[in-house]
Amino acid sequence: MHGSSDDQQRIWLLAGTGEGPKLAKTLVEQGWRVSVSVVTASASHAYSGLSLEDLMVGPLAGAAGIKAVLRRHRGFDWVVDVTHPFATRISDQLRQACADCDQPLLRLARPNESGQPVHVLTDLVELQRQSLQGNRVLLAIGARHLALAASAARAAGAEIFARVLPSSEGLRCALAVGLPTDQLAVLRPLQGDRPGYIERALCRRWQITDVVCRQSGGVIERLWRTIAREQGLCLWLVRRPDGPDGVETVVGVQALLQRLDHGRSPFHDFGSHVGGR
Repeated sequence: MHGSSDDQQRIWLLAGTGEGPKLAKTLVEQGWRVSVSVVTASASHAYSGLSLEDLMVGPLAGAAGIKAVLRRHRGFDWVVDVTHPFATRISDQLRQACADCDQPLLRLARPNESGQPVHVLTDLVELQRQSLQGNRVLLAIGARHLALAASAARAAGAEIFARVLPSSEGLRCALAVGLPTDQLAVLRPLQGDRPGYIERALCRRWQITDVVCRQSGGVIERLWRTIAREQGLCLWLVRRPDGPDGVETVVGVQALLQRLDHGRSPFHDFGSHVGGR
């Protein structure tokens, strides 16, 4: 980490390993003083080597924790929400905390993907009303929702396979679903020298007919769309939730960079709202 001259503008990114590292690098190169928050230590490794003002690791403890960071840093010119589209809780907490502190907030939304036909589900419960008798369904839905997805797919008549992250939560959730070990893959997305090679091989080995994942946009959704097209699979996407009301949102990284450039600087006296500057 390093300090910078006081005339540089300051930005706080709440991000993961998708758009976050490249965005942080670009902002540093453009002269911003950049602080980043990530949830896990493994995610922080993607930011190694960047000249960040601060790299915060771990949950933020709700709106109160967000306000504590704002106080400690005496506010930012911008707080930017680059969290996962399905991480609605943290986005709502950011909206609340920044509104209470009169802190400028921007949210980055990923563009909607397009291409071959897909089936969009309002929620996972809708999956159980589909006709999947005898189908071999790969659940790439995340550990938190795995039990509900597995229950819905089984109710629809499918045989279940799953890919989960190599974490204690992922393994615990997968084992609770009762999957045989030969129907379970424990790996990070895009792992290996050829990103997507393992996912393609799994679908062929297991003779998958359907894949269920989230309409999250970005590289992961594009991967499953590509595999579905290549292997003739049916792709089921759980619909992306709406973003929080009242938060300025831009679609795509380039639009975000343009907005930040045009918006230099909305920052004003933060101390009057959170206790001293």
